[in-house]
Amino acid sequence: MKTRNHMKLKNKKLNIQTRLHILRAERRITQEELAEEIGVTRGTIIAIEKGNYNPTLELAFKLSFFFDTSIENIFLIERENEKDK
Repeated sequence: MKTRNHMKLKNKKLNIQTRLHILRAERRITQEELAEEIGVTRGTIIAIEKGNYNPTLELAFKLSFFFDTSIENIFLIERENEKDK
């Protein structure tokens, strides 16, 4: 059974923005240093910062623990209508 909220969300696309580069700059750490601390490659950090890769939930938690902040403070979600194809 579909709820009203489900009906409203099925045609929506989530636009995920990141504050990762800002948090890194505040801590004065490089992409390489962050990657090493949380166990990923520098390329992964670059891709997240550019918006080309949405991290797994596990990686999002690792980032939130590292920066001692909430996931919502790192990743901002903006809803937008999915365009008809």
